[in-house]
Amino acid sequence: MGTWQLVLVGLVMLLGLFGVVTPGLPGPSIVWAGVLWWSMTERSASAWAVLAGATGVLLLNQAVIWLLPPRRPRGAGITRRAFLVAGASGVVGFFVLPVIGAVPGFLAGLYAMERRRLGGHGEAWASTRTVMRALGTSVLVELFACLLVVGGWIGAVLRG
Repeated sequence: MGTWQLVLVGLVMLLGLFGVVTPGLPGPSIVWAGVLWWSMTERSASAWAVLAGATGVLLLNQAVIWLLPPRRPRGAGITRRAFLVAGASGVVGFFVLPVIGAVPGFLAGLYAMERRRLGGHGEAWASTRTVMRALGTSVLVELFACLLVVGGWIGAVLRG
């Protein structure tokens, strides 16, 4: 697989990661499609293993999402921009502090945007808790699953 094709697969996966935090875009499906494209082109044992692992993780993700309470974005009072910043912070956190950094990164980004919007610590923390109860937990679970898939893909590409 050429460098440009790897870059395009990476961009598709990045679109999928932002699709998790953007309403209307099927983030996990886009991430899985990127892994499928790469594995169909690569055709190695590690590529098929990454595809099988990605499929398993994303199917487990869907089962967990069904067990969580439904998303209620209207009552949460969250802006789209705040959710995008929280998602981007989760992605950065995932790579700065491998795997476990996604959760603190997501929460820190969400808190920072709420603090900026509301002004004080108490109000921002209360708003962050409300948002996480309303829809943040399911988005965080979905984002974490997609980040695991992307991390596995990056590991397989770097390993060769």
